[in-house]
Amino acid sequence: MTDQANDTKHKADDLPSNPARRRVFQAATAVGLAGALPAAVSDAKPARTTPGSLDAKLKANVKNVVVIYLENRSFNNLFADFPGTSAPLSAVPAALAAQKDRNGATLATLPKIWGGMVPTPQNIGGKQYEIKEDQVKDLPNAPFRLTGTDGQPLPPSVITRDLWHLFYQNQMQINGGKNDGFVAWANTGGMVMGYYGESQKNLDLWQIARQYTLCDNFFMAAFGGSYLNHQFLISGRTPEYFNAASTAANKKIAVTADGPAGARLALADDGPASAMDGKPKFVNDGAITPDGYAVNTMAPPYQPSYVRPAAGGDAQLADALDPSTLPPQTYPTIGDLLSAKSVGWAWYGGAWQAALDARGGGEKPNFQYHHQPLNYFRQFAPGTRARAEHLRDGGLGDSPISNKFLADVVAGKLPAVAFYKPQGNLNLHAGYSDVESGDQHIANVVEHLKKSPQWENMIVVITFDENGGWWDHVAPPPGDRWGPGSRIPAIVVSPFAKKGVVDHSFYDTTSILRLITRLHDLPLLQGLATRNAAFAARGALPPGDLTGALSFR
Repeated sequence: MTDQANDTKHKADDLPSNPARRRVFQAATAVGLAGALPAAVSDAKPARTTPGSLDAKLKANVKNVVVIYLENRSFNNLFADFPGTSAPLSAVPAALAAQKDRNGATLATLPKIWGGMVPTPQNIGGKQYEIKEDQVKDLPNAPFRLTGTDGQPLPPSVITRDLWHLFYQNQMQINGGKNDGFVAWANTGGMVMGYYGESQKNLDLWQIARQYTLCDNFFMAAFGGSYLNHQFLISGRTPEYFNAASTAANKKIAVTADGPAGARLALADDGPASAMDGKPKFVNDGAITPDGYAVNTMAPPYQPSYVRPAAGGDAQLADALDPSTLPPQTYPTIGDLLSAKSVGWAWYGGAWQAALDARGGGEKPNFQYHHQPLNYFRQFAPGTRARAEHLRDGGLGDSPISNKFLADVVAGKLPAVAFYKPQGNLNLHAGYSDVESGDQHIANVVEHLKKSPQWENMIVVITFDENGGWWDHVAPPPGDRWGPGSRIPAIVVSPFAKKGVVDHSFYDTTSILRLITRLHDLPLLQGLATRNAAFAARGALPPGDLTGALSFR
């Protein structure tokens, strides 16, 4: 077997023989047996570095980790049938892809796309695109290539409508690993089964993946949407709102059909019984679980926030009495652990300063407040030294003149760990961003990174926060209460990345934290220990740390 073939062969059964992975497995087992976890971090100790070991090579060679965090695409939606994947979409039997109705019966056809695929007319290259609800119907119960009304491939420059991507619905769609509930528990009917069929021609990310390492068994860490997965990217856990029932936020508490820690929403009596007749209706599809965890989008307590300051209150705060405002969180993030080890790091938020300026009457940018996860934490409140040092404006656009992240890339001034969140119109999110613009932006970012004076010691991870509601046929392995959720694309770009390889190792969003933790000998965040324990309880290995995508010569 060639080295590349060996790299693309998934060998989960052999993983415990790897010393580094075995240590993780043993630590996870110990945590699982111990039961209780400390409030902040686990007491698992970093492994001692042996000369010549992978850890030694990692520490000697890697000086910068860059995380580029995009929006709302499943693996299938962009990378179906990528060469070398272990489970290509074209090989999926029709019976396994078929979607079920809400009563469990197999649907005869896909329902209409409720609200239309392209509800707003768009002129692309002199051609008008508008795809209404009645123009896409009677599709076979199967995945389909996204097309215009003329049957030609839908250009990636067209902005489609958005899809539900929510905590409870994602679990109901996954349906215990069958992935047959995506249509039933969607607000877009059959649209969830669509995918871009010419990515190999149109997608720069596809070409980047062919040059470096594509991970085809990488899952979003948490069920649901952008807000929660951003929280998992920086802390590995779910925010808390334990006193929600005694506040105005009580209206946001979800009503579940299977208890306070359940995974299914209670259905309203007056909703359509079949997916063929419309989107489902729930008693209360809330942002807060009955036992006090904030799982769907809530507003940051600090500006920039989509909740305005209280009348006469501090202009830097969101109104704390607004039911949408999440109270400041206080538990450790990966940033806190890096700071404690004197490791430089920063979160670059595209359009961050523009969003702040808009609060003073400036032009409103394409900016999503819930995509700035550190703005939910008291330790990064306005006026703190940590905020000034670590929460940075990513700027705007594609030029180092206006894009402050790119300016630091060009100048070789990136800290040891850098997170980059592009502005909204460049992040690939359906509903307000097209695929092409974000794809071209990231290709431009990668080219700047490759020319950076820091490139030779850099690992770049390009991934998406979550699936955006789009179907994927590869089931996430059972984890803990919060995830993993659906499969998403992830690409490792680095001088140390295996070239032209598809890595089949099991990863999720917390794998990024695991890589940073391993590289800098950090204590284990509680959320990672919790996930380790869940996998250990099943006799399984937790998500890897992305080192399977690397090769040090």
